[in-house]
Amino acid sequence: MLSPIIAILRGLDPAAAHAVGEALVSAGVQSAEVPLNRPGALESLAILRQAVNGRLRLGAGTVLTVDQVREAEAAGAAFIVSPNANPAVIGETRSRGLASVPGVFTATEAFSALDAGANALKLFPADALGPGGLRALATVLPDRTPIYAVGGVDVGSVAGWRDAGAAGLGIGSHIYREGRAAKDVETSARAFVQAWEAAAR
Repeated sequence: MLSPIIAILRGLDPAAAHAVGEALVSAGVQSAEVPLNRPGALESLAILRQAVNGRLRLGAGTVLTVDQVREAEAAGAAFIVSPNANPAVIGETRSRGLASVPGVFTATEAFSALDAGANALKLFPADALGPGGLRALATVLPDRTPIYAVGGVDVGSVAGWRDAGAAGLGIGSHIYREGRAAKDVETSARAFVQAWEAAAR
């Protein structure tokens, strides 16, 4: 469904979207999320779709309402990520054929999200629970439930998260932050891709 490394492009300037998208593709990243809680997010998402469509799976993040699901789909999102597990948002996402990745922190939230139709879970904020917490949570969830760790993940912790059973990682400012040059985005993104691959050996 989603690649192991998801680049979170918070505050992506529409003018930089094409270059940043190409940088991620060059680094080997296959999925990117544009959070909707910054100005120009939908425009940036639409530009990314035109620039790297078919080479980078695109999603919208910080999606809080049903209307935002519809707007994100129109802009080119194939998956919807939220900081919370809102059944209405999950249901709208699934009804439109998009992948749903809601945020959870507890077993109660995780089961509620899965019951509502979530395809995968976003463990957030992951650094507050740690790899040990993810491992414990996974033991009570249905087998092979994809869990993505998001929040506070750096290159040095990639192996620990993978060893704990994370299906992947959502990486924000360690890959992209507002105004960062595309060449620096590519360098940082490649480091995460390589760390993930190395952790499997």
